[in-house]
Amino acid sequence: MIRYNLSCDDGHDFEGWFASSDDFDSQAEQRLVACPACGSHSVTKQLMAPSVSTARKKEATRALVMDRAQKETIAKIRELVNSIRENAEDVGERFPEEARKIHYGEAEERGLIGKASAEEAIALLEEGIEIAPLPVLPDDVN
Repeated sequence: MIRYNLSCDDGHDFEGWFASSDDFDSQAEQRLVACPACGSHSVTKQLMAPSVSTARKKEATRALVMDRAQKETIAKIRELVNSIRENAEDVGERFPEEARKIHYGEAEERGLIGKASAEEAIALLEEGIEIAPLPVLPDDVN
């Protein structure tokens, strides 16, 4: 797909996506391309700089994605996750079993973290056992 910056004869700017340059030309010739603001079919392509993807450009884009407020929110979430991890027992693969024991009064109530498949998590929730996944934060996967 090719994205074109377009303009109508009334000066409205907008964009359109086409399969190819020929596709735009064909649709414009058949008067299928119209300005969304005024409906004019007199539409032309505007000059565009090519978008070349480079490693440097990708790195710069990644660094600009999160604004200050988002970074602060992520930091607060990270603090919360760290607090949960510090104050819970990591039971690993035994999580569903241990959660059930606590829920049914067979084990002392305490905070748990561990692993459960999607099916196991659904089954726990259907049994009325309150669980929640720990979020995976951006730095956790990079």
